[in-house]
Amino acid sequence: MRRAVAAVLILAGALALADAAITVAWQEPVSALSARRDQPRLRAELRALELATPAPSGAQLRAAAAAGARALRRRTGDGDAVARLRIPRLHLDDVVVRGTRPDDLERAPGLFDEARLPGERGTALIAGHRTTYGAPFRHIDRLRRGDRITVTMPYGTFRYVVEGTRIVDPADLRAIRTDGHSRLVLSACHPVYSAARRMLVYASQIAVGQPARALKRGVRGAR
Repeated sequence: MRRAVAAVLILAGALALADAAITVAWQEPVSALSARRDQPRLRAELRALELATPAPSGAQLRAAAAAGARALRRRTGDGDAVARLRIPRLHLDDVVVRGTRPDDLERAPGLFDEARLPGERGTALIAGHRTTYGAPFRHIDRLRRGDRITVTMPYGTFRYVVEGTRIVDPADLRAIRTDGHSRLVLSACHPVYSAARRMLVYASQIAVGQPARALKRGVRGAR
């Protein structure tokens, strides 16, 4: 019996060490599998939302974007798929959900409800994990000035260029203040393995285009 117990304890210790080593080198593996399973379901949710949202013409695009954002708020709830985030520098192409509660961020990066949505004048904020649940923002610190970010909403495609980064306290909400122009902020814990502070990446909006389904039909967007 003692040998059996000792063997179980040794095995448990080895598994714990392996989990810790994988987390340090890559990300937490158990929650990573959970997040990976969620992405196909979220893509299906987002596709259904896109099909249910009318696509504006190029001439109407900017005027329709704010109305589309308001309609999206009415139609969706916390944890629902609402956008697609692409960051070439990070090789990231993930569905984004609405909300930044722990349950929301376990599914995917989340749009902060107290900020603006892309298409509304002001600042939109997307938060994501760095070590757990797929760690979508694991390497957010690699983003550099001039890097491109694309956020595709059901009502339009919004392109941004990175301007810079800041490290702030978790309670500092100055990042989401409306300052007269449209921009995007990405937020993640800093440093890695700690929630002591937040890394913010600021990106300015440079173009507005058609929703993804309209682009597939060959409709040109407006800059």
